[in-house]
Amino acid sequence: MAESGNGGTQPLIELRDIQKHFGSVIALAGVSISVQPGECHCLLGDNGAGKSTFIKTMAGVHKPTEGEIYIDGQKTVFENPREAMMAGIATVYQDLAMIPLMSVTRNFFMGREPRKGFGPFKYIDFDQANQVTMDEMARMGINLREPDQAVGTLSGGERQTVAIARAVYFGAKVLILDEPTSALGVRQTSNVLATIDKVRKKGIGVVFISHNVRHAMAVGDRFTVLNRGQTLGTAVRGEIEADELQNLMAGGQELADLEGSLGGTV
Repeated sequence: MAESGNGGTQPLIELRDIQKHFGSVIALAGVSISVQPGECHCLLGDNGAGKSTFIKTMAGVHKPTEGEIYIDGQKTVFENPREAMMAGIATVYQDLAMIPLMSVTRNFFMGREPRKGFGPFKYIDFDQANQVTMDEMARMGINLREPDQAVGTLSGGERQTVAIARAVYFGAKVLILDEPTSALGVRQTSNVLATIDKVRKKGIGVVFISHNVRHAMAVGDRFTVLNRGQTLGTAVRGEIEADELQNLMAGGQELADLEGSLGGTV
């Protein structure tokens, strides 16, 4: 597969030849990826392919052993995840970092609630916080019964949408989604994929990490396949079929070679 860009537009983020070593273990061996404004770039790979290490490097959790990160064309070094967040790189992990018994509003703001009053007498403006939560969720296609309901009463897809809407509201330029559909049913998956499409249309770049080719094909513009810490290539939507991606992810060539060596018994 050949690397392909998006009409020469400056990438929101670009990672070049990223290597990450943990002692003698090479988790990443020269991975490159770029994300354009309004693009959903799918990062595909089976378990152990290096997806988690790569997105944690992109999000400032890990420093690359080798390689460079560029934000809007400027070489950047993230010392910690907070610096990545300040640069507009937001990550929604599988655990969602939510407190089930707390309200949707409190989970939406997580300590960043709007306040009113003066000096030491400032207090949370719950009316504004609740309104913002209802409005932002509605923009993502979720109509809450009330903002005070516990986030644990929402479906898995709705909780994903809360996390995505939160990241967008607080200024994400690049949204990294770690297996957002892995534990969802068909309807909830459809809702989350529709949310991703809404986010992309705002000009935000989306990095969609998945091992589900069908889900990726539904929303992806480009597809990069990782295998054993290496990039197998990047394909543009319309230039590759789902079966081809699946074979790349699952080591299709290795299976073909094994089948040949065993006389077609695999």
